[in-house]
Amino acid sequence: MRNKRAIPNRSFRIADQIQRDLAELIRELKDPRIGMVTIHAVEVTPDYAHAKVFFSVLIGDPQESETGLNEAAGFLRNGLFKRLQIHTVPTLHFLFDRTTERAAELNELIKQANSTQAKD
Repeated sequence: MRNKRAIPNRSFRIADQIQRDLAELIRELKDPRIGMVTIHAVEVTPDYAHAKVFFSVLIGDPQESETGLNEAAGFLRNGLFKRLQIHTVPTLHFLFDRTTERAAELNELIKQANSTQAKD
């Protein structure tokens, strides 16, 4: 019973460590396409073969950043291999996370609705 509970916790710990290490490694990249990137979440498959890395961009083009990050995935994976104490370092797949963008859009719509309502 104990092992079944330990595996998910280990998966979360590894995903969290990957997120922290990637944030540092990405800052070292010299690719001009990669803007000011924030890593929001990392989801690791149960076999640790793949990791989806969700990010947002404060400054720069999201599509260009995604392309640049995915092209640098091998370099970043190699950097993780040197830092992590695990047998298998996952293949990285970077995905732009629109959550922050959507929240800003919804906020704007709410402001517009409230200002229209106040005028009436």
